[in-house]
Amino acid sequence: MADWDFTFDLVVVGSGGAGLTAAIVARDRGLSAVVLEKTEVFGGSTALSGGGLWVPNNALMRREGVPDSYDEALVYMQATVGDEVPRIKQETYVREAPRMLDFLLAQGLHFQRPEGYSDYYPEKPGSNTRSRMVEAALFHGREMRDLYPRVRMATGLAGSLAMTTSEYHSLGLVLSTPKTFLSTGWVMLRNAWQSLTRRHDMTMGKSLIGQLLLLASKRGVYLWSNSPFVELVSDHGCVIGIVAEHEGHKVHIKARRGVLLTAGGFAHNAQMRKEYEQQPIGTTWTSAAPGDTGDAIQAGMAVGADTAFMEDAWWGPSSLPGGVPMFHVSERSLPGSIMVDQAGNRFMNEAQSYTDAVHIMYEHNAQVPCIPAYFIIDSRFRKHYPLGVMLPGMTPKNLLKEGYIIKATSLEELARQLGIDAAGLKETVERFNQFAREGHDRDFGRGENAYDRYYGDPTIKPNPCLAPLTETPFYAVKMWPGDLGTKGGLITDEHARVLRPGGETIPGLYAAGNTTATVMGHHYPGPGATIGAAMTFAYLAALDAAAAPPVIERLVKQEV
Repeated sequence: MADWDFTFDLVVVGSGGAGLTAAIVARDRGLSAVVLEKTEVFGGSTALSGGGLWVPNNALMRREGVPDSYDEALVYMQATVGDEVPRIKQETYVREAPRMLDFLLAQGLHFQRPEGYSDYYPEKPGSNTRSRMVEAALFHGREMRDLYPRVRMATGLAGSLAMTTSEYHSLGLVLSTPKTFLSTGWVMLRNAWQSLTRRHDMTMGKSLIGQLLLLASKRGVYLWSNSPFVELVSDHGCVIGIVAEHEGHKVHIKARRGVLLTAGGFAHNAQMRKEYEQQPIGTTWTSAAPGDTGDAIQAGMAVGADTAFMEDAWWGPSSLPGGVPMFHVSERSLPGSIMVDQAGNRFMNEAQSYTDAVHIMYEHNAQVPCIPAYFIIDSRFRKHYPLGVMLPGMTPKNLLKEGYIIKATSLEELARQLGIDAAGLKETVERFNQFAREGHDRDFGRGENAYDRYYGDPTIKPNPCLAPLTETPFYAVKMWPGDLGTKGGLITDEHARVLRPGGETIPGLYAAGNTTATVMGHHYPGPGATIGAAMTFAYLAALDAAAAPPVIERLVKQEV
């Protein structure tokens, strides 16, 4: 390329947690860096998320005296991921994730650790039930000044309430114990006060992105919004820059040390989802950011990158209040609820991890239609617990009118309105109710491990996840195979370098986050595994770019 409009050491495509982390590391190593975001606001899907990072053996655990070790975490990774991902990448993640977090803590970012948020497979060797997850602490957005409006904001309840993971847990049990009631009351008071004072409290993904964006700005990272990535520029097999749109013009940007693709997956690309994933699928049910359209993955494939896990996603049962996806994490663990197929039968442990729940939905749908599945609750559940956007005891008439939630005075009537088998539903509820009274789900083992019980109601004995469905009226909400984003993409090595089929690296090209084939394989080891992996390998990409010779030198060596 003879004419470059701009030149940087590291060019980062995508402004989520991974991209911003890499740019900050690059600046720390003395490199110039630019972050390109295709939309008006920064943060991608990270900003819409819970903002947690699954980081085994981390500094906050050590500070609080919570036992963990590299060896235990690696045993757990191996037991969960198995041989789906090379062992060296798993070893790298377990070793380097704590170092990535240490780097951010040293840069002044604030994190906290929710106690008791178990790994998602507590029965597997090496698991930790006290929480390997850390989350960004509450952050006052007014510290960001002009940057605050440039952070992507969630809508609905998740977007309007600033609350931590532990506070979200309490919100689900607001009427169960004095502690959870007081915690929820504090959240409401704090949110009311911050509205009056306009300090813009930020929590979860917004806090993580807000802190990273402010730090990146202070460190001199160039932050370009409304700058869509167009294509990679390569020469003799080396990636030497990109073409993008910036300030209304197509520009050529030279990357002296490399290009990092961390622009998410293809959750909003209907054609790619139809090509690679199971049916039925589409873009309607995803909670990923709207810019998640697969551009970076396609660009990597165009220069010869290999791919894996393209059929998979960070799944989770989701409903559609007002047509907007609502990702359900906690409600499926609460007592007085079941999920059934069109025959009216349960087909899973409803409380299990959300990704596994949708894997089972697709497997079961091949035998009995269960897309959508039907989340059935009784009146006691509706009085005591939130359900999506609905607070306890409050079922908005507009949601009833639009058919988002179905209400009926009997199970037979509920089945008729849903179009499912009434006899099957009645038999299922009777069987489940007996299990609930016994405190043991003899069909699927719901509530029998630490993860299931985390979101259960501790006041319900003997099993916090089981209570009979007996109080009329009954309610139902349709559950679809939603997701937080896709998890398949470009294959990378332990340094986040993009690989060709056969394992050869593409010099100058790095990738992290949902643009890549995740180190977690087809699984989800614990809360924050998505962002933890994204930020760790972005951190490693920047370190490798800083340590490696400039791409032009690598190109010259290849020509020689």
